[in-house]
Amino acid sequence: MAERDLESTVGQLSAHLVATRERPIERTASRWIGEADAIAADLVEPDAATLDADVIHRRVGHVADLLSNVEETGDATANEHVGAARELATSILDNTTE
Repeated sequence: MAERDLESTVGQLSAHLVATRERPIERTASRWIGEADAIAADLVEPDAATLDADVIHRRVGHVADLLSNVEETGDATANEHVGAARELATSILDNTTE
């Protein structure tokens, strides 16, 4: 994955998780999503541009693992954002190497 594409896709991943912050999410799901959101947010900070693709791959792998624990959020909009975040994480993992 080209560097610009990777940055854009990571940004989209983070944006979907940010979008869940104000949604009425079930408590257990909120914990998993919150942790995934924090990791993804770190990847879009200005100094994240210096991270190697393998570091990004590992961190996105953690995001994917955390999101795999979310079956239902209790909110249809949040479910859509979590689903989109999962798809983006999978795409990043499929197109980068550790």
